[in-house]
Formats: sequence, C-alpha cells, structure tokens
Amino acid sequence: MAYQVLARKWRPHRFAELVGQTHVQRVLANALESGRLHHAYLFTGTRGVGKTTIARILAKSLNCEAKGVSAEPCGECAACVDVDNGCYADLIEVDAASRTKVEDTRDLLENVPYAPSRGHYKVYLIDEVHMLSISSFNALLKTLEEPPEHIKFLFATTDPQKLPATILSRCLQFNLKRLTVNQIETHLAHILTSENIVFDKAALGLLGKAADGSMRDALSLLDQAIAFAGGELGLTPVQEMLGSLDKSHVLGLLDALANKQGVDLIAEVQKIAEFNPNYADVLANLLQLLQQIALYQQVPTAIDREQGDFQAIADLAARLSPEQVQLFYQIALLGRSDLALAVDGKSGFEMVLLRMLAFLPCDPETISSPVSTPPVAVPAPTTAPAAARELPPPFEADMPPAPPPMGETTAPMQIDAQDPFAAVRAATGLPRKKKH
Repeated sequence: MAYQVLARKWRPHRFAELVGQTHVQRVLANALESGRLHHAYLFTGTRGVGKTTIARILAKSLNCEAKGVSAEPCGECAACVDVDNGCYADLIEVDAASRTKVEDTRDLLENVPYAPSRGHYKVYLIDEVHMLSISSFNALLKTLEEPPEHIKFLFATTDPQKLPATILSRCLQFNLKRLTVNQIETHLAHILTSENIVFDKAALGLLGKAADGSMRDALSLLDQAIAFAGGELGLTPVQEMLGSLDKSHVLGLLDALANKQGVDLIAEVQKIAEFNPNYADVLANLLQLLQQIALYQQVPTAIDREQGDFQAIADLAARLSPEQVQLFYQIALLGRSDLALAVDGKSGFEMVLLRMLAFLPCDPETISSPVSTPPVAVPAPTTAPAAARELPPPFEADMPPAPPPMGETTAPMQIDAQDPFAAVRAATGLPRKKKH
C-alpha cells in the first residue's frame, strides 16, 4: 500500500477527535442533537486549523445512514466511508479559487432544486469562498437566503474580511482558533506513540513552535523530521532541519550580559555566527527567554518546572533585576524591527547586544563617592606701598572745566546769530567744524 502522509492519515473523522476548537464542536453537536440546524455555516481561521475537516464531519453527521442526523456518526456506513474518501454524491466540494466566474456559480446552483440522491441533505462545501467574484456573490444571495429544506451550505475561508456583508449576515460564523504549542505537542506525541517512533519531547516543542498555530503544518514538519532523522526523532536532527539554534547559545548571551562581560558576549556571538542563522529569529528566541524570566520574577508558579531550561531561567531571574530584564526586552524588541536597516544581520545583532551592555543600569554599590580634596590656602595679597598705589594726576588740558558751584550765578551767555554754538565751543574747548 502506498504511503499516506500524516496530515491525511490522522485527519479527524469525528468531533471528539478534533484538537482544540471546543467552542465550535459544542455548538454543532448541540444543534445536531436538538435539530436546530441552520442552512449556511461559515468557518474562518488561519490555515491548517480544521475548517474543511469540520465541514466534512458536519456533512457526515447530516447524512449518516446508521444513526441519521447525529453528532456522533458511525463512521462505518457507506455514506460515512464515501464522505471520508471524497466520493459522496450529495457532498459537492468546490474550490472557489478555480471557479470564480459568475457562470460557474450559476451552473452550481442549477442542481439546488433537486433532492439529494442518497442522503438526507445535499451539502455544498465551498472552500476559500472569499475568492469568488462580486457577481458570483450576487448570484448566490437569493438562494443562500431562502434555500430548499434539503440544502446546506458550508463555507470555509482564511480571509472573511473579503466577504460581502450580505453574505456574512446569511451565515452562522465560527472563528476557529490557532492551536497552542502545547496542543500541537501533545497531538504529535500521540501520533508518534501510535506509529511506534521514539521521540524527544524537546524536539516536538520545536516543531510546535515552527508550525505557528497550524496542525497541518506541524504534521508536514513531522513527516519531514522523521525522514531527516531516519527513524528516531531527536532534538539535534530537528534543530538542524529547522535551522534553529540550541537554547544554550541564547542563555550564554544573557549570562554574559548578567556578568557585564563584553568579551564573553562577543565570543558567544561568534559561536552563533558559525551556524549562519537568521538573526531576527535569534532575537525572537532572546525575547521569548526574557519574557519567561520576567514572568518567573513576578509570578514564579506560572513557569512549568518540568521544562528543560527551568533552572537556567530561575538562575538568571535571580541575577538580573526586573528593571534590567525590561530594558533588555525593549532593546531587543526595537532592535529586531531595525535589523533590516543594518549593513548586515550580524553587525546589527551585535549592536543590539552592545546597546544592552551600554545601557545596563549601574549598581548603587559600584558608584564611587566623590573624592574630597583639602582646601588650598590662598595667600593674602601683599599691601603695596602708598607711593605705588597713587596714580599720576591727569593732565589739566584734558580735564573739562568744572561746573560752577551751586548757588553762584554766572554771566548770561551771549549767543552770536552768525554762530550760535560759539559760546558752547568756548566753554568746552571744542574746535569749530570746518565747512566743506
């Protein structure tokens, strides 16, 4: 039998097998059990979180031949098997990205009035529905608002903002959440145990982080990691495959910063440079570690004591003050956004770390007190002889005539009509200005 990839082999077939999305599972299960079924459902969310899978499980629950309309389809009848194999006649799956024209939508709606051939409902599953044209949406409006009783529409999209409000108002909308690293790690461990493959838990943590909330991405990376490792799934092969650094290098950077050792800091950068990493990812790992340290300083019980680097986080939390951790985090956060503006990644990464070292707060004990210097005696000025202090009298010719004493009267000044300022010049001794 040909090999089947893990993403298809381990696709959930019942609501109970879903990872996460309990809010969607609960609503659909209650609606199926109570018979309060809407005619149109819209599933939104990022890639690989189960939109199409939930739609297929719902289609199977609506048309199960053994249990009828039920939240727990049997999975063994012909209808359930055909839905799982993608060949059920009353489940019409459409890829909207390849059928965007209004003519395609009209052809699709021509068979809506006809009853289902085998099951209770005829289900139209339209994937990536946001790719339809405006004309296609308009052609769909009337049928979507008042469809026949035997018709169910299931829409899936990664971009619900592109859907017209008239479409959104006619559907029950379910926003599927991104999966956490712990959820992905637990599911991968279950799969590897069932496949009888030995694994390292730390390697699954790296795969869960690299998947970025997508279970399908995690399973694809797991397939690649198994092939890369050649059987046993260890931490080192996964690190080499993902191109990620060992966490000890990031811990070494913070250790050098805590010790205020610039030489050790640059030496650790040189070790990291040998792996030719993406320095933005290194800063992201540094930010994550700083967040763990800050969390341990404020809420120690929030950190999982079973994780491998717990003791290192506790040690750094004791050596670094909360102010220093916050400063490092802010510098790394801004440095990561400015990294693209640097001459090269390594130099920009070094400058971020050197900025942390340069702005490191000083301890009050290390600040030296100002040195008190004894006062210097200033010699008293020597008294000069009286003869040396006396200034020579000014020349009498340069001195203006003294004004008459108060109370004394002087003769009235005679003003010459030809030269009205003659008396003034005579009193002050100023020469007459010659005319040119």
